[in-house]
Amino acid sequence: MRIEAYFQKAKEVIETCPIVQSSDVRYDKRGTHEGFIRGELYFLDGSILHLREYVDVENKIDRLAYAYQYLSSEKQLIFRYDNSGHHKKLNLPTYPNHKHDGSESNVIASPSPDLKTILEEIETLVDLPS
Repeated sequence: MRIEAYFQKAKEVIETCPIVQSSDVRYDKRGTHEGFIRGELYFLDGSILHLREYVDVENKIDRLAYAYQYLSSEKQLIFRYDNSGHHKKLNLPTYPNHKHDGSESNVIASPSPDLKTILEEIETLVDLPS
């Protein structure tokens, strides 16, 4: 797959998500098969997803580095998925992939999610205004 095709799929996932109110996402091609996505998605309830992915899609979709940080409208951490190697001592079976669930210190094992999976999780959490 070429990186432009991956970027297009990411754009479609964002555009078709019913709870996304607006977005500011940048796509940076780093080669035929590598690229960087960085930005924010703003949801109907005022919550925000900060996202970044550095991917190589030559043979398969390989998220070399990623972070999806979801904050409430009050800027409180709800969750963050990332693959930073800073929790090696926890011996998580999915290392370096993990999830911060509700706080920086609550770290749990998690496989590497994709943007569609993240948005589906957020859809279950968004509290729509009446």
